[in-house]
Amino acid sequence: MSTAREIMHSGAECVNENETLETAARMMRDLKVGALPICGANDRLQGIITDRDIVVRCIAQGGDPRSMTAREMAQGTPIWVEANADQSEVLRLMQQNKIRRLPVMENRRLIGMISEADLAVRLDEHSLHEFAEAIYAAEPTS
Repeated sequence: MSTAREIMHSGAECVNENETLETAARMMRDLKVGALPICGANDRLQGIITDRDIVVRCIAQGGDPRSMTAREMAQGTPIWVEANADQSEVLRLMQQNKIRRLPVMENRRLIGMISEADLAVRLDEHSLHEFAEAIYAAEPTS
């Protein structure tokens, strides 16, 4: 069975918690990703911001992405997985929390991210079906 380290894509870049949403959006565009981890002091994980968060929780509510910071988007306690966790733990966390991206940590540092695309190329057909059913049946977050 694969570990989180084997499933993840490494080199995930953080947006600093003090950066604006405009900066985060540009980073997403340049990196060709739909989400970024939010990191604070000492590169500690504070949350994740998605392109959907910027649109729904900022722009659609009259916010200004040039002044609103990534920290203002970070909500609750981030869900993450240890690098050595097995595939079943990755799936459990993502399905239970109905999330499509999962930061991978080692020694309290972000070392990668697992996305639904990473799972799509690693899971057998049955596991992929169960994952997709659990995730896509969930209401979109706002």
